[in-house]
Amino acid sequence: MKEKLVITPKGAKVLATMGENIKLARLRRKLSTEQVAERANISRATLWQIEKGTPSVAMGAYFLVLFVLGLEKDFLKIAADDELGRKLQDAGLITKERAPKRKIKKDGKQ
Repeated sequence: MKEKLVITPKGAKVLATMGENIKLARLRRKLSTEQVAERANISRATLWQIEKGTPSVAMGAYFLVLFVLGLEKDFLKIAADDELGRKLQDAGLITKERAPKRKIKKDGKQ
């Protein structure tokens, strides 16, 4: 049994906006849901879920739709500008140095 994904309201809004953006891109290209679904090798129902921002749709399906629309490079924008991560790294808070590996002598003892 699959566990249900729990998405925060803010996360749900982001996914819905992304779905709407994908739908608008499809409409601008004057492509039907049937055409895009067929070219992406997904069902029309899956495309409908993508355009609604359903969180349980596989990332690969989102990529295939973006590819059909000529927007696959947008996929590279996900987490590309990790401003918070860079600030944490600069502050020395993200990575800890690992302890050196223990050397093992030829007789197998440390």
